[in-house]
Amino acid sequence: MRKVIASLILLLAIAFVIFRFSELTNIIDTVRHSDVRFLLAALVIEVIWLFNSATNYRVLYRLVNIKDEHYRLILVATAANFVNVIAPSVGIGGMAVFVDDAQRHDYSSGRVTVVGILYLFFDYLAFLVVLALGWVVLIRRNNLNAGEITASVILLGMAIFFATMLYLGYRSAVRLGNVLAAGARLVNRLLRPILHRDYLPEARAHTFAAEVSGALSTLRGRRMSLLLPFLFALNNFALLICVLAFTFLAFETPFTVGTLVGGFSIGYLFLIVSPTPAGLGVVEGVLTVILNTLRVKWEAAALITLTYRAITFWFPLAVGAVAFRILNQTQKSDEKK
Repeated sequence: MRKVIASLILLLAIAFVIFRFSELTNIIDTVRHSDVRFLLAALVIEVIWLFNSATNYRVLYRLVNIKDEHYRLILVATAANFVNVIAPSVGIGGMAVFVDDAQRHDYSSGRVTVVGILYLFFDYLAFLVVLALGWVVLIRRNNLNAGEITASVILLGMAIFFATMLYLGYRSAVRLGNVLAAGARLVNRLLRPILHRDYLPEARAHTFAAEVSGALSTLRGRRMSLLLPFLFALNNFALLICVLAFTFLAFETPFTVGTLVGGFSIGYLFLIVSPTPAGLGVVEGVLTVILNTLRVKWEAAALITLTYRAITFWFPLAVGAVAFRILNQTQKSDEKK
């Protein structure tokens, strides 16, 4: 929660700087001539994005032989998105929502964890494709700098980490267990002087590795089936780029495909690697600057960025909060029965 408050302060500071150096009359004039129909279309696409994400989880559930209702998965996926913001941990925080839901419905927590890891892996893999296109745009326009390169390397490292964990679990539960146990020992060694106890149980690492390996074993001989969740992940990014395009159209700002892909890829890159929840405060500043370097007027870039973030961050966050509450109420009702 402290990170969220700090991020909000940072966001307000960035908004102040943006509007302090922009001509207020130009901003008001741009807003006055905006087309609400395109903003509504962008909201509809964002709703489709929420359904697409939940459908991708459903596909992954079926890959590990778990059958669940689509409606419930929409609730769980949307609530997980909310948890990822208020308790950011590179997408792993939201995974706890899926694991908790699985335990309540007697699903294998190992299989659900594999679903979460696969979702993150395909998400990073699909984004690397988009980022490569963004790099092409920035290189051609001579706009690529050390910040984008460093952030890209961090993202690649994260994707390699998840791929390595999946490979180890697929090949051998023992190897994965040894790696997780070594990681648990390292964490315990670092935190023991502060907590005066072990934070992670090493024995649980081997049990968890066996569960994960068992879930991954269901994928043997079904490699082509993994193409579908990758395509859903790509579709997620296509939908978000469409939201950005409709935001441009709403404010009657000229753009090219290169501007959309280049701006989106760098903005989303810093959403992933940012230390703030969902890049709050950081993305607003970075996306405004990158759009401006891609020849979008500063005032328009600021409005487009803040509107785009309202649709793709604040709207799903509000929906996720409602979904999280509904999910908790449903779980309490089930416990009473």
